[in-house]
Amino acid sequence: MRTIAVVARKGGSGKTTVAVNLAVAAWRRGYEVRIADTDPQGSASEVMKARKFEGPSVLRLSGQALFNLERTAPDSSVETTILDTPAASVDEIGHAIALAQLSLLVVRPTFLDIAAALQTAQILRSLRKPGLIVLNQAPVPRGGVEPPAVKRALSALRLMQLPVVPIVLRARAVYQTSLASGRSVEELDAGNPAADEVARLWGYIEHFAFGRASAVA
Repeated sequence: MRTIAVVARKGGSGKTTVAVNLAVAAWRRGYEVRIADTDPQGSASEVMKARKFEGPSVLRLSGQALFNLERTAPDSSVETTILDTPAASVDEIGHAIALAQLSLLVVRPTFLDIAAALQTAQILRSLRKPGLIVLNQAPVPRGGVEPPAVKRALSALRLMQLPVVPIVLRARAVYQTSLASGRSVEELDAGNPAADEVARLWGYIEHFAFGRASAVA
């Protein structure tokens, strides 16, 4: 089993949105997936309650219960656990990073998000755990030109000594409208740009974490 922790120290970064979309992306490609929701707000759990058809299973857990996942893994058919973590708790973020085979640092192109991500990157390095940085809620390019805020953010993130995922998730309303019905952006409208972003993001993470790529079932 592979556990992927989705982490953000700064609230409002879109961490749960990324976690749910990745979990559904993996499920659509044939993986047995569960979402482990350790955020006290339980946002991922609420999203999945709104889902009216099959999809990833969801567990609502406290931080202390995280390590039970590791002990029960050999007896589970689950291939992938997407771990949605609390935003502010350093201890619980550290526990999640220690448990996971891969951590995704979700960061918006703002000074405060980048400063918070720097602290999380230090935790990853101290634990010697692999991580990737995902730039989220970035403005859409105009005329094919990347906004200056995004260019600055990417430059700053590359200084953290962690790989920055080359797929940028943009600020698109469909990310929120899809969650209201418990769906991913791929399910809501397979032809929209957000669906392409998530598909390419999952493909990158899948190759990084599993060493393979799969097609949509």
